[in-house]
Amino acid sequence: MKRLIFTTIICLAATVVFAQTDSVKTTTTTDSTKTRHTRIRLGFGDDVSQVRINDTTDYPATKAPGFSFGITLTRFDIGLTTLNDNGSFNLSPANQFLSYRSWRSSNIGFDVIQLGYRFNSSFRIYTSGGFDWTNLRLRQSITILRDQTPLSYRQDDIKYDKNRLSATYVRVPVAFDFRTRDDEDGRRFHFVAAAEMGVLISSSIKQESKENGDFKLGGNYNFAKFRYGASLRVGYGAIGVFGKYYFNNMFENSPAQDGLRNFSFGMSVGW
Repeated sequence: MKRLIFTTIICLAATVVFAQTDSVKTTTTTDSTKTRHTRIRLGFGDDVSQVRINDTTDYPATKAPGFSFGITLTRFDIGLTTLNDNGSFNLSPANQFLSYRSWRSSNIGFDVIQLGYRFNSSFRIYTSGGFDWTNLRLRQSITILRDQTPLSYRQDDIKYDKNRLSATYVRVPVAFDFRTRDDEDGRRFHFVAAAEMGVLISSSIKQESKENGDFKLGGNYNFAKFRYGASLRVGYGAIGVFGKYYFNNMFENSPAQDGLRNFSFGMSVGW
């Protein structure tokens, strides 16, 4: 998976034809020599990511209306995954085999590309593409069976130090971002509401035990191939919190898990 992510980022960097370099000339007060400062813009528009090389110029916070498109490494999410079973955070008897360790079941994600339109300095709409991982740390000594419909498991006689069920999605949010004016410290509040979609690209189990050592097996574990939901982000400066809830079932073609859905929340860095 790390190789897939690295390859994707490299391909995006190679195919974005809008990359451009802006040069700013400044004159020193001591010897009147001119120094060139460089900004590498990874796309076009005021909202794209920039790499600054010896560039200390302060740029205004106000941004003109217009489109932007480019590579972005932002919205790093680190949070917890929680299962909602038909409106309850307690699992029904049919789903007890999926009981999990709440503080070790995680949601991690980030975005790598973005297309947006800014209406004014305070409001913009954007869509982006990135990756999202859901990791459930199971409590029971079971093995979720691969390529079984409906979702099935085997009871084991082994005590697992780690028993993790994971899914990786490509995530595509469509977001509305409102930000306040800068305060005296140059920071602002952000309020972001989004419709979020995801496409499954892989799933796996990983187990660790004294008897079998480390074991990982990828395959089909009945995760929904397409998921849709809503997310909310609120923050100040570069730091915020997020919450995401998916409206469709976490597992498909598995009637006993009907109504079992994914809710995630945690910390986020970047907008």
